[in-house]
Amino acid sequence: MNTSPAPMEGTPLIKPSTTDHPLYDAVVEACRSVHDPEIPVNIFDLGLVYTIEIDDNGAVDIVMSLTAPGCPVAGEMPGWIEDAVLAVPGVQTVNVNLVWEPQWGMDMMSDEARLELGFM
Repeated sequence: MNTSPAPMEGTPLIKPSTTDHPLYDAVVEACRSVHDPEIPVNIFDLGLVYTIEIDDNGAVDIVMSLTAPGCPVAGEMPGWIEDAVLAVPGVQTVNVNLVWEPQWGMDMMSDEARLELGFM
């Protein structure tokens, strides 16, 4: 007999960010300061940042992916994000979690990124 709970219907693949937190916009701008060295667009507009969670104590949890598992900066980019976000006044700690599910796709890019890369 399977006693594990059934998955919730309609559960999003990507957990929503805490967009109503006062630090959210500054954290997003910090993420936008980090670029994938192979693509001339920031990682936020590329859609690589999936979730930004910020608690009342200034702890920031970021869930992100990369364009491909074999990305040459896979080991370095989470540290770049952590450094950029830690510089935001009010942020106390940053935890960056690199995930591969859901897999990143070009449909996750912002319109600005598509335009800059010539896909629009």
